[in-house]
Amino acid sequence: MTTDHDAGQAGGPGPARRDAERTRAAILDAAIEEFSERGLLGGRVDAVVERTSTVKRMVYYYFGSKERLYQAALIESYRRIRQTEGALRLADLDPETALRALVRATLAHQENNAAFVRLVMFENTLAGGAIHLMDDEVRALNHSVVLLLEDLLARGRDAGVFRSGADAPTALDLHQVISSMAFFRVSNRATFRELFGRDMVEGAERDHVLELIETTVLRLVLADPAA
Repeated sequence: MTTDHDAGQAGGPGPARRDAERTRAAILDAAIEEFSERGLLGGRVDAVVERTSTVKRMVYYYFGSKERLYQAALIESYRRIRQTEGALRLADLDPETALRALVRATLAHQENNAAFVRLVMFENTLAGGAIHLMDDEVRALNHSVVLLLEDLLARGRDAGVFRSGADAPTALDLHQVISSMAFFRVSNRATFRELFGRDMVEGAERDHVLELIETTVLRLVLADPAA
């Protein structure tokens, strides 16, 4: 997913390469914020530049166009949550503890990166749906969470902790449930609060909501949910 410009810059001397990486990272950070607030159609490259200490020509130097910048921001947002999951070292934990850690990390990441949630929502509203994620490299990046969960479920079933059989959830099922509840908690926070009086992110019921989600996920997979 790198451009020819990126490749050429990466081959430069150490300090120059680090400067280029910092500039590119700063542009991506700004782009994530801009496009998460206004989407691809409403977002402006000038606004991205205003959020950084760089100049407009550097944005086009690294990314080529506004759409490619938007795509890079979207992919970088996914890369960050996959990196968060990978850093948990779940293979070093017992299956139940590992699953709890993954749920908590996902909830925390979504809460602390609301721009990611908004950006994904914008992408889903575009005609064609998720056209900026139609790339084998991007699919492989995101498939890492499924592989992680497959290993986790296999270890749990071998240990007799997680249920098995035809009705047992697959790794993709589990990812969908975790992702859905973590995403909804942030994406629908305002409407849920106004309609039902429950703030899922802050306030008196925050801990209850976190425990509710964690318990729901564990009961989906535990061989003995009452244990």
